[in-house]
Amino acid sequence: MKLSELVRALGYEVLVEGAEGDVSAGYTSDLLSDVMANCPDEAVWITIQRHMNVIAVAQLKRISAIVMVNQTEPDAPVLGRARDEGIYVLKTRDNAFQASGKIYALLEKGSA
Repeated sequence: MKLSELVRALGYEVLVEGAEGDVSAGYTSDLLSDVMANCPDEAVWITIQRHMNVIAVAQLKRISAIVMVNQTEPDAPVLGRARDEGIYVLKTRDNAFQASGKIYALLEKGSA
């Protein structure tokens, strides 16, 4: 599924519009070492973390988009770094469970 299709279907607020790409998976975790060890490439990462290291991990793992749940929003320097790296940053009122379910359903539907 194309990232822009996923973004449009979710209706989440776009804080940073990143580079267009494919989304093949999702991953939910707030532990950076877990994400580095287990998150697949081209994934949408669902988290409440909002510091600069989130962008570094997303870049390292070639994450397509970061979904900030519970209305979490990073500071301007973090958003600027995401923009520089071409990483989408989305914001939602959904909690991690709700966002994970919605993204899972979209990816399953898109792969059918």
